[in-house]
Amino acid sequence: MQGDGAGQDQDSELSCRNGAQNGESSSTGEAHSNGLESVTNNGNTVNNNNNGVSAPPESNNSNSTVDTRKKKRLSQCEEDVIRLIGQHLHDLGLNQTVDLLMQESGCRLEHPSATKFRNHVMEGEWDKAESDLNELKALMHSPSAIVRMKFLLLQQKYLEYLEDGKVLEALQVLRAELTPLKYNTERIHILSGYLMCSHAEDLQAKAEWEGKGTASRTKLLDKLQTYLPPSVMLPPRRLQTLLKQAVELQRERCLYHNTKLDSGLDSVSLLLDHACSRKQFPCYTQQILTEHCNEVWFCKFSNNGTKLATGSKDTTVILWHVDTETQQLKLMKTLEGHAYGVSYLAWSPDDAYLIACGPDDCSELWLWNVQTGELRTKMSQSHEDSLTSVAWNPDGKRFVTGGQRGQFYQCDLDGNLLDSWEGVRVQCLWCLNDGRTMLASDTHQRIRGYNFEDLTDRNIVQEDHPIMSFTVSKNGRLALLNVATQGVHLWDLQDRVLVRKYQGVTQGFYTIHSGFGGHNEDFIASGSEDHKVYIWHRRSELPIAELTGHTRTVNCVSWNPVLPGLLASASDDGTVRIWGPAPFLDVQEADGLNDCSSMDS
Repeated sequence: MQGDGAGQDQDSELSCRNGAQNGESSSTGEAHSNGLESVTNNGNTVNNNNNGVSAPPESNNSNSTVDTRKKKRLSQCEEDVIRLIGQHLHDLGLNQTVDLLMQESGCRLEHPSATKFRNHVMEGEWDKAESDLNELKALMHSPSAIVRMKFLLLQQKYLEYLEDGKVLEALQVLRAELTPLKYNTERIHILSGYLMCSHAEDLQAKAEWEGKGTASRTKLLDKLQTYLPPSVMLPPRRLQTLLKQAVELQRERCLYHNTKLDSGLDSVSLLLDHACSRKQFPCYTQQILTEHCNEVWFCKFSNNGTKLATGSKDTTVILWHVDTETQQLKLMKTLEGHAYGVSYLAWSPDDAYLIACGPDDCSELWLWNVQTGELRTKMSQSHEDSLTSVAWNPDGKRFVTGGQRGQFYQCDLDGNLLDSWEGVRVQCLWCLNDGRTMLASDTHQRIRGYNFEDLTDRNIVQEDHPIMSFTVSKNGRLALLNVATQGVHLWDLQDRVLVRKYQGVTQGFYTIHSGFGGHNEDFIASGSEDHKVYIWHRRSELPIAELTGHTRTVNCVSWNPVLPGLLASASDDGTVRIWGPAPFLDVQEADGLNDCSSMDS
């Protein structure tokens, strides 16, 4: 006994049958690619499957068969899942499997009118496809969308005529079919211009069109489907879309995900939830740099990630080379002569130059040629100045500098004064990507934006306690502040709102520098007066790692902008620590590793 859909055409591209109401399988004798094969044995249907158990012969009482085989009614969710699986199997070319799935479940993949419409579009039978729209109109939430769908169909028809050299037929479509729709007349004018194309390649280039065939028609179907309810025709590759969304959501929720996001599914396993191990995160000491002989006040990786600069109370700047393969650092050059010590460093956008500033009583600024190790400029406007902070203009030809005694200058590479702003007591500086706006934190517990071109300024951030330092994300949207007695605060510069207060760090009145890092700058790291480095995921206020090893205040951290698994920290204990993932260990040792929070390297 066959189900209601058993007599439909098995060769159609999609079998959208209602299925066997009582769950009977077809006894056509066809082999299906899911491993099931239906055969006839003395008139009784026997299903051979992988577990080797065959169904018993049918009882003479057909009602008994119906009762034992009758299946529960599927929920809407179950039907949706079956349709999604069916669509995916169809995309893989497993059409017989799809037929069997739809028949046995009693579902249909899509509405018969949609199937007919799909086939006519893919076969380029435009008149029939246009006629199918009348049947689909009653099934649509917005019948007015029929005009837009018709326009897309006729546009494809027109372009295919042109490619085939049937200019008169194409002209007829343009004049007698597209124009009367009175829809998107601007596009019709553009289409008419394609009549002048001399050959198919010229047409495809100007129309940005794949040409007549499966590719362009599939793309057309994808557009047409957006106007149809999913109950009529599923969105293309819907199961893959849902799986990608699930993988992306798991990655976003993973606190330790620090690798480049791959939007494809081939690089992940769908059989397990996504979870990155803490051992893959940069919270294990890889190197301890001990070449400085006094407190290390600042460290900063170059923009290309191949160098690290460290500044110390010992009056030197040390440049380190980063081996991007081994992620080990080697001393390159020592830059000497900074009489007051080095408390701030800034790389030029192209990493050709490095500027060094001193503490509050320092009136000088040093601009070094990184390649030669030569001092290009030693700038001092007045012995009463305090030049403690600096920021490069994105053009690499200018920089701004200032300090707490009221100096705020814009200079060229030779130290010549280009502009000045009187009476601004600067604590920290940053230049935004527009090249015009300079951000400066001042002694009034705020960050203001200054424009040297039109001499305007405006308030952006207002805190209740002194802002000891701040840094800005690459896109210029977020600012990370180290606030005296409060810790690390995240501000949205565009909306001018406080987004998050990060917990755990000990921040008094020392100047401590924090920073963004990791892939997509998803992480935040900061030094602390309790001798630790704290790391947070940007969206979580609680630290995900506390790195121990330094024995005095950690003044500064810097995350390598190219190698997301490499982090540097500078401390009053005279050392610079390089942090990376856990070293290669066997499974037992790896499982026994302490957490980052308690690891003392």
